[in-house]
Amino acid sequence: MNRDGINLKLKSDKNDGRLQIEKHPCFNKEAAELYGRVHLPVAKTCNISCNYCHRDYDCPNESRPGVTSSLITPEDAVRRIYDVKKIFNVISVAAVAGPGDSLAEPYDTMKTFELVRAEFPEVALCMSTNGLNLADNLTELEDRGVKFITVTLNAVNISISRKIYRYVDYKGVVYTDKDAAGLLLERQIEGIGKAVKMGFTIKINSVLIPGINDFHIKDVAEKAKKLGVYMFNVMPMISAEKSYFYKIGVKGANRKDVINITKGLSGINVMEHCRQCRSDAAGPLNEDLSKKLCESEVDEDAGECGLRL
Repeated sequence: MNRDGINLKLKSDKNDGRLQIEKHPCFNKEAAELYGRVHLPVAKTCNISCNYCHRDYDCPNESRPGVTSSLITPEDAVRRIYDVKKIFNVISVAAVAGPGDSLAEPYDTMKTFELVRAEFPEVALCMSTNGLNLADNLTELEDRGVKFITVTLNAVNISISRKIYRYVDYKGVVYTDKDAAGLLLERQIEGIGKAVKMGFTIKINSVLIPGINDFHIKDVAEKAKKLGVYMFNVMPMISAEKSYFYKIGVKGANRKDVINITKGLSGINVMEHCRQCRSDAAGPLNEDLSKKLCESEVDEDAGECGLRL
């Protein structure tokens, strides 16, 4: 039990060992004071359309999920970790967290984990996904040594979910409205349940959207608890310009809204220190080094800080 009362008892089985939770700055608040992470923006595309999302490139001054100053290749990902370690050497986690979905086109994600594991075996591997293709890729993720998976689960009710997603593209077929919501939820629950049983450490991210799912977040937490999820994280929606919700006037949320909703949750670890990181975030949680890295790349390449693929 840490000083905030969060249960940090570590699971142990043939797949996970101690899971390196004690060194993961997102899964352990105390670790955030000592260790850093690096996000590797290799995921080019996304297979769902979230009404709150707008993915941007070449946005070094904006900090929110889905933005990055560049897309990189799996080979570049190894170089990026070396570049980060020149500035902040205590990197304990390497993650694929966008700017698209890590498993929409899984080849680059899997290749990245393969190369990083070979070069930095001491670094834990982590991934974020919307969960649509999670169940189909768990064996490959396990084979590549991935231990931590974050799944964005914004609703466990189809009538609410259909307000959040415009479409879902699954195996080349595009679904909309309640068909999209139902398919996505079914695939998310299947993937999360299977991942927990296989020994992955799972965190659920829920985006708090005022007037859409704010009254429903506790139901999502209850479902996460029943599935055996390790940590639950509620993130206030950032009203991204150009997003569908922004255009129709859906307002963003704030940390106070999150606190009011999560203060009564029990039986699951609640993340309280999330920074809603960029897809190319690097270093300690409280000091993102991505802009400094981007500026360094400009100096070396005499080019612009922007899209490289």
